[in-house]
Amino acid sequence: MKLYLSNIHPNIKGSLWMIGVVVSLCLLAIAAKELSDRHGPFEILTMRHALSLIFLLPFILKGGKIKTVKLQLQTLRNVSHFFATTGWVIAITMIPLAEVFALEFTTPLWVAILALIFLGEKINFSKIVSLILGICGIIIILRPGFNELGLGTIIMIFSAIGFAITNTTTKALTRYDDLITVLFWMSVIQLPLSLIASLFEINSILFEDIPWVILVGLCGIISHFSLTKAMQLADASLVNPVDFLRLPLISLLGFYIYQEQIDFFVIIGAVLIFVGNYYAIWNESKKKNS
Repeated sequence: MKLYLSNIHPNIKGSLWMIGVVVSLCLLAIAAKELSDRHGPFEILTMRHALSLIFLLPFILKGGKIKTVKLQLQTLRNVSHFFATTGWVIAITMIPLAEVFALEFTTPLWVAILALIFLGEKINFSKIVSLILGICGIIIILRPGFNELGLGTIIMIFSAIGFAITNTTTKALTRYDDLITVLFWMSVIQLPLSLIASLFEINSILFEDIPWVILVGLCGIISHFSLTKAMQLADASLVNPVDFLRLPLISLLGFYIYQEQIDFFVIIGAVLIFVGNYYAIWNESKKKNS
């Protein structure tokens, strides 16, 4: 079996890991939505990070490194991720799942804007195209003047900005800390934050909640692990299109499970955002290979 897996091209392995990201994030969204009927967002995050630490324990006992050399950067990453995921869980209860995921796809757009403002990164033609397409995609999704901009949508936009900060700091952290270290500190920092915040909204976990609780913890850790493995094995320009499968999948799940109407403006806007993201990634990959 190992010999067979070793013969698989890294790009195929990376794509398979990305499918793991797609499935785990869709299941995480459904589990969080199911739990939100009885539990607040901070309770759900407490469940997620407590179980994540338990799932990481075998890797740590096996000799996984947990000491970080960049504690301040870990803190910045996880505080921004805490607020971003809190907003993500809240948005899931307020707007359709497809809109949540479509707005989450704007994260690379905010990464580019933050890098431009705070890091002084130079802007080239591909980034300009990506920004223009991304902004057009957001306008199509939100349709200002035709749709009322709801609180859930605003929260999700700020969550996407929080994810942008998280992604930027994660990229910097991986130069110093390995995957298990990053995942360990994610739960160690965010668990106390979510636990303190959830003290005002504690509800007992019912027997029927248990499968969803396990799914939240398991999918939370699998999504981060799978994404990192995908990026390590294959070029971003190859695995990024696989991630976009999240939108049609969550649209169908939202339609069949929660009777959420499929908004084709959301799909069109998300496609524009994806095309902009992919063009920038493809252009950067082309430069590296030339």
